[in-house]
Amino acid sequence: MPQPTPRPTLKRSLTLIPLVMYGLGTTIGAGIYALVGELAQQSGMLSACSFIFAAILASLTALSFAELSSRFPQAAGAALYVQQGFHSVKLARFVGLLVVSAGAVSSAALINAFALQLQPFLDLPRVLLIAITTALLLILALWGIVQSVVVAGIITILEVGGLLCVIIAGHDVLTTVSQQWLALLPGVSLGDWKTIFSGGLLAFYAFIGFEDMVDVAEEVKNVQRTLPYAILITVVITSILYLLIMLSALLAMPIEQLATDPAPLTTLFHLYTGYPPEIMSIISLFAIINGALIQMIMVSRVLYGLSSRQQLPRWFNRIHPHTRTPTNATLTAAATIATLAFIGRLDSLAITTSLLMLCVFTLVNLALWQVKHQHPVPKSSFNLPSWWPFLAASISVFFLCNELVNLIFF
Repeated sequence: MPQPTPRPTLKRSLTLIPLVMYGLGTTIGAGIYALVGELAQQSGMLSACSFIFAAILASLTALSFAELSSRFPQAAGAALYVQQGFHSVKLARFVGLLVVSAGAVSSAALINAFALQLQPFLDLPRVLLIAITTALLLILALWGIVQSVVVAGIITILEVGGLLCVIIAGHDVLTTVSQQWLALLPGVSLGDWKTIFSGGLLAFYAFIGFEDMVDVAEEVKNVQRTLPYAILITVVITSILYLLIMLSALLAMPIEQLATDPAPLTTLFHLYTGYPPEIMSIISLFAIINGALIQMIMVSRVLYGLSSRQQLPRWFNRIHPHTRTPTNATLTAAATIATLAFIGRLDSLAITTSLLMLCVFTLVNLALWQVKHQHPVPKSSFNLPSWWPFLAASISVFFLCNELVNLIFF
C-alpha cells in the first residue's frame, strides 16, 4: 500500500544574519527619515535624550518577545504567547487577528505613501500604482522566504547605508559633542524632563517592528537561540543608528531649520556629502516598500500559524510544495492590504497601526508575566526577571492611554 505524501511544511532556512537584516528592514523604515524633524520640533536640543528614553522603553517589550520566542518558537508568535499565558483560544485568536490587522494596515499605509511619492516620477493614477506595487510584492512573497528576505536584506543595506553615509560624512561634527554636551543634556528643571518624555513617546514608534520577527519562527534554524539574539541585536543596532543620526542633525543644523525641514535627512545628506539630495529621496522610497513587503510576509505567517492551530479555517495553512510558502494566506494578505490602501488615508492608517500594536504589546507582556508564574524556565531558554513583563505591560498601557487621549481630545 503506497504511503501518503507528507504534508509540506515551512522551510527552516534563516540564520542569524539574514534574520537580523529582516528585523532591521521592518524596524528602520521610512519613519526615521521624517521623524528627525518632528522630534526636533517636539524636544529641541534634548531630542537625542528622547531617543535614548524611547530605546529603553522599546527594549522592555523587545526583551519580552525575546524570551517568549525562546520558549515557544512557532509561527503566529503573539497569538501563541497569549494562548500559553491565558489558556484562552478566543483571546489568542483575537490577538492574532489584531496582529494581522495592524500588519495589513501598516503595509497599506506604506504602499499608499510609496504611490504618492512615486506619482511625480511616473505620472500614473494612484490606484494603478497601488495595484502594481501590491502585485509585485505578492509575487516576491510567494516566491519563497529566502528570496523575500534576500531582497529585503539588500534594500535594508541600502537604507542603513543611507543613514551611515550621513553619520560617516558628518563625523567631524560628531566629534564636537564633547564641547556641546551641556546643551544636549537636561537640567534639573521639570520642564526639561517633560520635554524628553513627550519626545520619547513620539520616538517610540520608530522602534516598532521587532515584534514581526517572531512570526517567521518556523523558518529559522536553531530558532530557540537564533531568534532571541536576532531581536536583541536588531534593537541595539537600531538604537545606535538613531542616536547618531539625531546627534548629526542637532549639531549640524540650527534647531529652527531642523524642526521645519520636511526632509531633514535629505538636507543633511546633501550638506555633508555634496551629492544630489534626490539620492536620499530614492533611498526613502526603497525604505517604504521594504516595510510593506515585510509586513505582507508577517501577515501571511500569522494567518498560517492561526490556521495550523485550528484557530482559523484550514484553507489558510495550505503550503505550496515547491516554494514552501503559505499560498492562500499570502494571497489573502495581499488582497486585504490592497483594499485598505485603496480606501484608507495615510494618517488614519498610521494612527490605527499604533493603537493596534500597543494593544498587542500589553497582552503579550501580561502573557509572559503569567507564563513565568505557571511554567519553569526551560533549559537554554532566554530568561528575564519575573517583574520585567509587568513593567513592560504597564508602560504599554500608558502609551495606549496616551494615544487614545490624543485621538479623542486633540
